[in-house]
Amino acid sequence: MKNEKTSIMKQVFTILIALISVSVSAQNSGFKIPAVAVKDINGKTVQTDIFNNNGKPMIINFWATWCKPCILELSTIADEYEEWIEETGVKLIAISIDDSRNTAKVAPFVNGRGWTYEVYLDPNEDFKRAMNVNNPPHTFVVNGNGEVVWQHIAYQPGDEKALYEVVKKVAAGLPIDKY
Repeated sequence: MKNEKTSIMKQVFTILIALISVSVSAQNSGFKIPAVAVKDINGKTVQTDIFNNNGKPMIINFWATWCKPCILELSTIADEYEEWIEETGVKLIAISIDDSRNTAKVAPFVNGRGWTYEVYLDPNEDFKRAMNVNNPPHTFVVNGNGEVVWQHIAYQPGDEKALYEVVKKVAAGLPIDKY
């Protein structure tokens, strides 16, 4: 009986997360990336409103070194990232929300995994707040005009396939389904 209740609770939780994810992706689309100061992993300050990919799509992913789903998502994407670039020209920008005590760990963490993404630090979470992110991982797709056209909260194995389908549509100039 207890295992049955636990199983039902897990299913309900999974459905709730999916519904939250779906409702969030339909909200707040079409807005431009706000101007917030972040630092690259070498310590150089950069304004986020200059993020661009020469008219091609971008993925902006908020993550942290302590977030297991974040690491799984970015590692899974890394396995196919070069193909994604070749097919769509997409660029992934990973925004670490690790606090100031942990920012020194981010570069070795990224390098140790061989991730080739652009990585920026947001230790005060200013960009996180400006983008209305609550918890990582939170992923945005930005079109060639710098407008957020899709977003997704959380990560389940297989979500990267849905993300890539959205990126392909954005790269082709096709409309994105509202989730």
